[in-house]
Amino acid sequence: MDRSAAERLVRKDLDGTTGIGKPISSRARMSQRTVEAYLKAGVRPRWMERISEIDHSIAAQKRRLARSHRALSEECGEDRALFAERWTGFAQRCRFEELNELITQHNDWYPIERDLPMDLRTRDYVLINGRSYRRQLLSPQWVLEQFPAE
Repeated sequence: MDRSAAERLVRKDLDGTTGIGKPISSRARMSQRTVEAYLKAGVRPRWMERISEIDHSIAAQKRRLARSHRALSEECGEDRALFAERWTGFAQRCRFEELNELITQHNDWYPIERDLPMDLRTRDYVLINGRSYRRQLLSPQWVLEQFPAE
């Protein structure tokens, strides 16, 4: 059987390096797996990436909604009843499925990924800086809370 140069090179590399039965290096055993260590290595933990993505996405949604709110307000002029009706309809049509999926993943996995301790009194995870780690899902009601139909 005639093998290509690449196959011979890969085969040669794989023959002697199974890694089975070899002791873990002392460096690997001694290194701590902390947020600081991840940051020094240049790799951000998934929970950190997810929070950043959620925060940026929510900020982008707020900017988009602010533009729409302002444009509709100018379009309706002094007719506040028309504005309220049209803005409520707009809010009902807003969809945030992708962002809500990310928020759901955060709410499900953050305490596990961060190894949050439990508060035995409340039987829930401890608060982070005085507030829950859980993020609110975005909905038409959220739109109306952020930008009231006045």
